[in-house]
Amino acid sequence: MTNDDVLYVTKESAEWWRQAVIYQIYPRSFADGNGDGMGDLQGVTQRLESLQELGIDAIWFSPFFKSPQKDAGYDVSDYK
Repeated sequence: MTNDDVLYVTKESAEWWRQAVIYQIYPRSFADGNGDGMGDLQGVTQRLESLQELGIDAIWFSPFFKSPQKDAGYDVSDYK
């Protein structure tokens, strides 16, 4: 993937998502990039080409920040 593959949204193209294929990823279980048994962003990065081959236009990441898990990870406990 190169910078030429990145979508730059303009006013004219602001509604691109209406026709897009958006794939949700929960990084913790999607792909383990460093071999510790838990999915991570490195693992996601390693699979980007495969997602592109599937025709995915955008990725929606499920929460992956430190969380007390009272709201399925959407309750971030450390904003640093």
